Amino acid sequence: MASARPGAGAPPARPPRRAVARLRAGWAQRGLLPALPAQLRTPAPEGRRRPLAAWFGARGPAGARGSVVAAAAGGGGGGRRARGSAAARRGRVRPGALGLRAGRPGMRPGRVREALQRRLPAAAAGPDARPGAGHVRLRLRQLHGARLPPGRAQPHPLPRPGAGPRGPVSSPRPRRLPPRGRRRRSNLNINDVLGNYSLTLVDALDTLAIMGNSSEFQKAVKLVINTVSFDKDSTVQVFEATIRVLGSLLSAHRIITDSKQPFGDMTIKDYDNELLHMAHDLAVRLLPAFENTKTGIPYPRVNLKTGVPPDSNNETCTAGAGSLLVEFGILSRLLGDPTFEWVARRAVKALWNLRSNDTGLLGNVVNIQTGHWVGKQSGLGAGLDSFYEYLLKSYILFGEKEDLEMFNAAYQSIQNYLRRGREACNEGEGDPPLYVNVNMFSGQLMNTWIDSLQAFFPGLQVLIGDVEDAICLHAFYYAIWKRYGALPERYNWQLQAPDVLFYPLRPELVESTYLLYQATKNPFYLHVGMDILQSLEKYTKVRCGYATLHHVIDKSKEDRMESFFLSETCKYLYLLFDEENPVHKSGTRYMFTTEGHIISVDKHLRESPWKEFFSEDEGQEQQGKFVHRPKSHELKVINSSSNCNRVPDERRYSLPLKSIYMRQIDQMVGLV
Repeated sequence: MASARPGAGAPPARPPRRAVARLRAGWAQRGLLPALPAQLRTPAPEGRRRPLAAWFGARGPAGARGSVVAAAAGGGGGGRRARGSAAARRGRVRPGALGLRAGRPGMRPGRVREALQRRLPAAAAGPDARPGAGHVRLRLRQLHGARLPPGRAQPHPLPRPGAGPRGPVSSPRPRRLPPRGRRRRSNLNINDVLGNYSLTLVDALDTLAIMGNSSEFQKAVKLVINTVSFDKDSTVQVFEATIRVLGSLLSAHRIITDSKQPFGDMTIKDYDNELLHMAHDLAVRLLPAFENTKTGIPYPRVNLKTGVPPDSNNETCTAGAGSLLVEFGILSRLLGDPTFEWVARRAVKALWNLRSNDTGLLGNVVNIQTGHWVGKQSGLGAGLDSFYEYLLKSYILFGEKEDLEMFNAAYQSIQNYLRRGREACNEGEGDPPLYVNVNMFSGQLMNTWIDSLQAFFPGLQVLIGDVEDAICLHAFYYAIWKRYGALPERYNWQLQAPDVLFYPLRPELVESTYLLYQATKNPFYLHVGMDILQSLEKYTKVRCGYATLHHVIDKSKEDRMESFFLSETCKYLYLLFDEENPVHKSGTRYMFTTEGHIISVDKHLRESPWKEFFSEDEGQEQQGKFVHRPKSHELKVINSSSNCNRVPDERRYSLPLKSIYMRQIDQMVGLV
């Protein structure tokens, strides 16, 4: 009788570590894996275990880069980055996707938890990235889909931050506030956005002016001048401090010093440019973020008193680093100092030069020292949104043709690789147009979700005259709003269900609704605005303001009202219904920043005495980088199927979309 094979019927033996190392090295060569950690290049001595981070830091071809340590700490940036973390960039987190089983086969969740609790302090990047064991357990329960202990809120798998409000890895929308009495300054998710400088008061200044409330505007300005100081030992996000605080100070300063005073008497007695001086002071404190970076792309965070923290993260998102030009450019032109515009423009050019040679797309997370794309996802939402927005708005405000050329090239790449569905919005057959997330190098679909920040894009399309396409994309987001009474932070269009369930009172859908109404004057958008307003009143209003929805389905709330609710959401809703507002009737051309701060577009801001100073960098683009440059003397809409003249007058009093297409979109989100 033939003898049985040795080991027959037994589980296969674990492959030798040298074999594992060779296998993973092969994955790395084929681009499926980053460079192999040093600990895995040679076998460990017999009887010794690999460091936990070394096992979890690698992945297989179907896995996801990043470590469980980083995920448990809340993101890759020392536990401080949420939107750019490996977990956030890939949507719902699965244990296998983070290498829980790829590195140590057979390792049970209990053993993983014990190992994390034992080794996390040594593996985490700095003291700020060391959550307690309770937080680790909470994250592990979330990763394994287990039920959380009673009374514990589900942590947000945040995208990012952007956010700006858009946007950013470097600027996440912070997580849920703990109950009063348990808030600590060590909570960086909160403090590096709030900044400890009366953020909501500052951010809402021009909202008071637009609403014509001169007494409250003057009172608020005096309060800011007398009480707000940036000489604080506070670490802030460069992007958020710029768009929320710097932008508001500049907007309010322009309103006060406007000789026409279109909003009523907003002048301040004995005003001596204090807001402009404060804006200058803040910008100077943000400048260290641009120093000591090999690419010119700024650090995501800076301490207002001491500069860049020693343990600062070298990764930032495209929107966070590339959406500073409007505010920094305005400041430079008001002061006659090119420094601020130069550093912001240098960052934009550095990011632009890193785009893919094949697709022209950019990724969402980049290393500021190496220029390596850490996040290769290209889309219109978190991490990229306001970068595209500010290419166009910088041209509108400053008239620099180079900005328009970059925007036109970027818009063409977006149409070529991100847009799915039928060619025309309101005619033809096929699925409704939708912009998806793709790999920046190949243009291949990366996932099946979109985030709420992408709802800004119809408004941007209105600004370039692509109104028909804007109508379709807006209708898709409005259908999601109708289903939930809010816009979930992330929505899976394939599953027809939210992936991330909270709604922090974001303004993007309201902004696009307002701009579409201004472009079409179709009463349908007044109806949309009323629907949004009633939902906010019904589901988010509380005794002292309006609260973030923690869960768009059960409508549970968080103890938090973001400053952009007053600076943007309320402002755009107010302007939507105020036909006689000076913004629409004064004859002055206005533009809104990404935070909704109003800036008048005039010749003064188009004067650039240092234009030659900027031209020094024009010849420094990477060799072999070529992209077709459209003519820059006019604002060119790349999508030839649409233009701003395609909305006839007779359609202004009917649905902006044919009924058949409206029903198609409703079916797409599960409304019917």
